[in-house]
Amino acid sequence: MHFVEYMSTHGHEELAVWTDPAVGLKAFVAIHDRTLGPALGGTRIWAHESEDAAIADVLALSRAMTYKSAAAGLPYGGGKGLILADPRTAKTEALLRSYGRFVDTLQGRYITTEDVGANARDMEWISYETRHVVGLPESLGGSGNPSVVTGFGIFQAMRACAEALWGSDDLKGRTVALQGFGNVATSLAGHLREAGATLVVTDTYAGALERAKAMPGVQVVEPDAIFDAPCDIFAPCALGGTINERTIPHLKAAAVVGAANNQLADEQADAARLAERGIAYVPDYIANAGGVINVSYEIGRPYDRAGAMAKAAEIHQTAARILADAARDGVTTVQAAARMAEERIASVRAARRA
Repeated sequence: MHFVEYMSTHGHEELAVWTDPAVGLKAFVAIHDRTLGPALGGTRIWAHESEDAAIADVLALSRAMTYKSAAAGLPYGGGKGLILADPRTAKTEALLRSYGRFVDTLQGRYITTEDVGANARDMEWISYETRHVVGLPESLGGSGNPSVVTGFGIFQAMRACAEALWGSDDLKGRTVALQGFGNVATSLAGHLREAGATLVVTDTYAGALERAKAMPGVQVVEPDAIFDAPCDIFAPCALGGTINERTIPHLKAAAVVGAANNQLADEQADAARLAERGIAYVPDYIANAGGVINVSYEIGRPYDRAGAMAKAAEIHQTAARILADAARDGVTTVQAAARMAEERIASVRAARRA
């Protein structure tokens, strides 16, 4: 991958690299666009197969964060961090503190929080070296686990999708297939079960499956079987790229709405494939914006859970608008969502130049 060419084509501002052999750290931070404010986005801890794959991932994720904050109406740009390591075996205080020093060198251009492979304790270690971190434990005045607000926001996106498809946002009697059952999916499952939905669940980790099996009425299937599960809504809640040319023909769902980032392997082509099959899609950065909304309520003020939940509830109307715009204009929801985000960024950029 030609990273400089990619960054220029997609509007990235910066790619920073940090190594610290003493603690085994290789890390990257990508800053996409700061028109709306400082770049805000999580740090992913993941053992990619190569450095090129890690850089490609952090660049794509940072761009998605720009669109996510813009569409959610937040005063932040998009950034992403990535620590190239196995989160189950490599995390140490020394490694996270070194990463915190890395974040601090960016002087506030990037504000980090947790992502896949990271948790609130990791953010605490990072905070020992920089103030440019959110998602801290509640004991330190932070918001703690963001899954509560993220799951609630995805539930709101599902309600909007149900209303567009079936004329009512009531999910009672609907079947939702959850691909992945981590913290966000578990939070989402609580809202779905309370609403009267039926759940089909899979995950690659035994502990997650045991948690799902403990919930009454939840059907657990093998990972490959989830794509063929008859359902009303398919929810990708693991890593990205699982909705693709190979899996889309297997889907039995009327809609795809989930928690994962970069759900479509090829954003434009796979969005078109879903549309051709008549499957509604709420873009990932619209549905899962509850996480960034949640941590944004830590910045510059005491954390306000009620305010974060109220803001996350607005995902319902944002998703409804995108579905309506796409239907009206004959475009995919990916195109409609990007247009909405880009129009906000362009208007702020123009106002600054005036």
